[in-house]
Amino acid sequence: MTDPIQLWFWPTPNGWKVSIALEEMEMAYEVVPVNIGTGEQFTPAFQALSPNGRMPAIVDPDGPDGQPLSLFESGAILQYLGNKSGRYYPTDVRARAEVDQWLFWQVGGLGPMAGQTHHFRQYAPALIKDQRQIAYGVRRYTDETHRLYGVMDRRLADRDYLAGEYSIADMAAWPWILPEHQGQSLDDFPHLQAWMDRVGTRPAVIRGRAVGEALRSNLAASGQAAEAARKVLFGQRGKWKPNGSFKSIS
Repeated sequence: MTDPIQLWFWPTPNGWKVSIALEEMEMAYEVVPVNIGTGEQFTPAFQALSPNGRMPAIVDPDGPDGQPLSLFESGAILQYLGNKSGRYYPTDVRARAEVDQWLFWQVGGLGPMAGQTHHFRQYAPALIKDQRQIAYGVRRYTDETHRLYGVMDRRLADRDYLAGEYSIADMAAWPWILPEHQGQSLDDFPHLQAWMDRVGTRPAVIRGRAVGEALRSNLAASGQAAEAARKVLFGQRGKWKPNGSFKSIS
């Protein structure tokens, strides 16, 4: 028996993509927490795996040549896991192209735009005293997220899943539909709502989405710890000190 895949993880939409995939593919894994609120993404150990300083990352002790393989970027991880397991990532060229286009759409569009919406609506008000300074960002990204929800709603009008059959494209997009944080109502998108329910009731999705809940803290709450977390997450440059603490250098 090989050692489990290490999932370097914090409970966020990008992290849940991979925990859901690992559960769906029935692959053994262990979670290595990366507390992004305290700056653990800046540790040398993590940045050796993820040069971009973003999680998730994985280490597969049984790589393609029998040697350990580390990988960052959630979309690349999903493709790798799909190839390794032979599940939810078709080998037929046409079917795989269908999955890839929606996976890349999520990675390049839905994730970044919805993430900015979440930032301007949830976090920026605590960072900027003059709320007029964030009004454009709120409107710009909320409107763009609404457009992207519409793209999915139209796509799902005549099919159950984004690429026809359930795939890593659905695993990638599902965690990013957070209407309550993104100023959206799924009442406007009935096909998207049906898909959310369809995917969200899958046992493996339920298990994958629950990974790390005990680790999660409310970074938007008031208090010194939350303020420190915001400084680490938004608009700061920093370095990890040898004693294990984070030092801002902004």
